Amino acid sequence: MRSPGIGLLEVIVYETRQVLTERIRIGVVEATRMSSQLIAETLKHRRNNFDVLACAEDSSRAFRELQNFKPHVAVISAELQDGPFKGFGVLAQMHASQDKAAAIMLLNSDQRDLVIDAFRGGARGVFCRGHSLEALPKCIRAVHQGQIWANNHQLEFLLQLITNQRPLQLGRRGLSTLLTPRQREVLELVTEDMNNREIAIELGLTEHTVRNYIFQIFEKLGVSTRVGLVLYALSEPAINERPPAP
Repeated sequence: MRSPGIGLLEVIVYETRQVLTERIRIGVVEATRMSSQLIAETLKHRRNNFDVLACAEDSSRAFRELQNFKPHVAVISAELQDGPFKGFGVLAQMHASQDKAAAIMLLNSDQRDLVIDAFRGGARGVFCRGHSLEALPKCIRAVHQGQIWANNHQLEFLLQLITNQRPLQLGRRGLSTLLTPRQREVLELVTEDMNNREIAIELGLTEHTVRNYIFQIFEKLGVSTRVGLVLYALSEPAINERPPAP
């Protein structure tokens, strides 16, 4: 119950300050001490509100360190002291242990297989060393808030993987109930990796109309990106089942 004399605006301001001052625990696992210290110093800027544990370890010790620290977000280098891809092993251990930390894989390049393996392993984002470290705090905040961190080039890898795995059949009961026939047509073409212009030409619509349909589908399915849309459409157990004949 609000105390007498405390106005609604004061309560809102207080609660907003609580959110803004919430400290985020970051675990950084790198191959070398110099690299780990460089990232730690970048993240420890006073305005970031980060508590940082930085270590240069082999994969087994790194996992134990993360378990003890219990970070909100773990930034894991693909290359660790005991091998060039051992960071993926740490990611797999975190996923298997149902660790609640959001993981970001630190890659030397956004090579297709590395990006796909990172997201398959449970990462919520990938960050390439070629990018400025100044963008890393923004990446960390994004995954901490439940978002996916990937650029368009990396998202293309995921879309290609998904659309090549199996064809989408939109007759299942869930989408038939949630979406109109036209919205299902648009969704099917989205999952075939068509852009808005190509969908408009295919269906004889304007790009503006296609964009409106996609926003309507976002709202109905509770997703906010085209990747999320495709993942939703392909994730149902009954994906290959058609509705019974009337």
